[in-house]
Amino acid sequence: MAGILDGKISVITGAGSGIGRATAKIFAREGASLVLADIIEEGGQETLQMVKELGAAAIFVKTDVSKAQEVDALVAKVVETYGQLDCAFNNAGIGGKSVLTHECSEEDWNRVLAVNLTGVWLCMKAEITQMLKQGKGAIVNTSSIMGLTGAIRVPAYTAAKHGVAGITKAAALEYARHGIRINAVCPAPIYTPLLVKAFEKRPDIEERYVRSEPMKRIGQPEEVGEAVAWLCSDRASYMTGLPMPVDGGYMAQ
Repeated sequence: MAGILDGKISVITGAGSGIGRATAKIFAREGASLVLADIIEEGGQETLQMVKELGAAAIFVKTDVSKAQEVDALVAKVVETYGQLDCAFNNAGIGGKSVLTHECSEEDWNRVLAVNLTGVWLCMKAEITQMLKQGKGAIVNTSSIMGLTGAIRVPAYTAAKHGVAGITKAAALEYARHGIRINAVCPAPIYTPLLVKAFEKRPDIEERYVRSEPMKRIGQPEEVGEAVAWLCSDRASYMTGLPMPVDGGYMAQ
């Protein structure tokens, strides 16, 4: 039986680990052909091997999403390889330092926004340009529950993720009549390698997160990936402009 992304040409940034890797494997299972992008080549190549073992056609392109030239080259490679771009998951991001707003350095602020917000915008620019030529396409951006509510000690990250939710809504309105759907996923804390490492240093943080969740557990990367796959599929054909919480009910409190 065909998957929900059967025949779709897809690009995933931040594909080398965590949510990006889990989503790439789900896309492969659902029949997509893939272009995987990450700034860390080792992780990207590992994901590439995984999706090929699942039977997907796939390539890897090392990409720094904060650099316009590299993003443009990434999308050009997608079209050169497969002839079109059906869906994109703009997922690459970094965490930044845990500091109060007045303690945040200009360097950290600029870096977090460059990757998490400007990087998403640059990817959308290149992807939308191609999708306008085709007259269709689907884009999903990674925001966060911190893009829907406030959070302490992560000023740059919170600002960037609010920006992602905002530009998702704005672009969705701009391109709805052109057959291009644009949504975002807003995960709660998810068991990714970075979060696991943080929990090893501070077990109390993990306990606090679990207590705050209505489901009393932390999410898995695959649970976000399933939402992304559905939003990219034709089954979500009337969905656009949505920052979708994938959060175990956190935002419903």
